[in-house]
Amino acid sequence: MHERAREIRSRYADVEASRYGRSWTTEEIMLGFLGDVGDLAKLVQGKAGVRPRPDLDDALAHELADCLWSVLTLADAYDVDLEDAFTSTMDELEGILSTPEG
Repeated sequence: MHERAREIRSRYADVEASRYGRSWTTEEIMLGFLGDVGDLAKLVQGKAGVRPRPDLDDALAHELADCLWSVLTLADAYDVDLEDAFTSTMDELEGILSTPEG
């Protein structure tokens, strides 16, 4: 997934440079991600019956994949090893949940 996300980001950068004279900054990628999260929120509402649409399951899968691409792209931009970060975070949460207060 990481390599495919990098490949698509590189292709987007080429398109952006052609259209706008430069590729998007990480801040602009983040703003795009926020838009995708908003779209995802509407689809989650759809699953709850608030915003139904005929292609809901396909749209939800698509938007989750868009969000994942953004996370992978941002992690790559900031040199974050997501596998290590995920494992560490899950270990931390597991430890919290293993305590009586958790």
